[in-house]
Amino acid sequence: MTPANTSQPLQFSRYQKFVVGMLAFLQFAVILDFMLMSPLGAVIMPALAIGPKQFGLVVSAYAFSAGLSGLLTAGFADRFDRKKLLLFFYTGFIVGTLWCGLAQSFESLLLARIVTGLFGGVIGSVVLAISTDLFPVQMRGRVMGLIQTAFAASQVLGIPIGLYLSNRWDWHVPFMAMAALGVVGGLFVTWRMQPVTAHLAVPQEHSPWMHLFHTVTEPRYLMAFATTALLTTGGFMLMPFSSAYAVSNLGIDLHSLPTVYLVTGLCTIFFGPMIGKAADTFGKFRVFILGTALSILMVLIYTHLGPTSLPLLIVVNAFMFVGIFSRMIPFQALVSSVPATTQRGSFNAISASIQQLSGGIASVVAGHIVTLGADGKLQHFDTVGYVVVGTSLVALMLLWRLQRSPGSGPTPQPAAAL
Repeated sequence: MTPANTSQPLQFSRYQKFVVGMLAFLQFAVILDFMLMSPLGAVIMPALAIGPKQFGLVVSAYAFSAGLSGLLTAGFADRFDRKKLLLFFYTGFIVGTLWCGLAQSFESLLLARIVTGLFGGVIGSVVLAISTDLFPVQMRGRVMGLIQTAFAASQVLGIPIGLYLSNRWDWHVPFMAMAALGVVGGLFVTWRMQPVTAHLAVPQEHSPWMHLFHTVTEPRYLMAFATTALLTTGGFMLMPFSSAYAVSNLGIDLHSLPTVYLVTGLCTIFFGPMIGKAADTFGKFRVFILGTALSILMVLIYTHLGPTSLPLLIVVNAFMFVGIFSRMIPFQALVSSVPATTQRGSFNAISASIQQLSGGIASVVAGHIVTLGADGKLQHFDTVGYVVVGTSLVALMLLWRLQRSPGSGPTPQPAAAL
């Protein structure tokens, strides 16, 4: 088990605070770009005269191209300055986002989403590699907690603002605004972030393909990848149907849904850093166990709700997401210590690829489990809850084995000047 550290936590330097802020912003931009497509579907489909099937291709194109990109870049991810690698993929992501804002046809938008996924799908893995390189293991719980607030911020700030811009002007405007904001963030990274090159001082394998092969055949890495897939699968099985479930099964008014997402997002923003600090102080695996227990309890309650009031749904949804974040934050902090310094880039690239592909597969599996009843309600949603509980328990067992396996101790103090 990860040893508890009840001593005074290490304090962030001024430069470290800047780095964490920039990494969180980059995560926010990538997550928002991915999440914004679904809410804009009601506007994009009539504007481009396309149906749900074609729009589904547009949405899934990002996930599958991002998954492919992660696999293709894994062999090369540790051969460059991570700052330059980040800027390269972030530039491509901005170009793809701008292309979305200029697309006037289904074909153009589909190609734009493919390009955006090819570049954006790698950014998260580079962000994790940088945060692992620059911060010692004693600080990573707090770092991951702050970076993970990007997901909540995209719900609280990004999606409402994006929908407002779309309703006020046109569906192209949110993408153009994200591209403009992304340019500003990229300039800050260019001017303020120092090179991240400590991993280059360690001898590298000559062949990138052998580098990839050794990464995907390391038993401990495979255990970490399997845990990542299980945790991602659980989350993505619930998300696609949450709105329809709330409206059709729970009797929540459609116009009240933004309130649910707003309060849930605010709760995760508030608790995210606290969860990270608790993971650093009391032990990451202990916090993961508590998060798993809470998420399992709330998933079972959530998927078995009948007609309910808005306040009760908000409470259940908020606690469920706090439980999910209480798993993901310590999990990412724990797994950051798994790969060797020379394999962090490839490890995180493959992990990000697995997350994208697992999310797509989970949505398909959930779509085959859930059916629409004659009364308009979703059927077998409780079965999805049982599947999520099962994946959570298996993930807990795998992580228990992983953190007890040889070589899972704390990594050395980073040598970067922070």
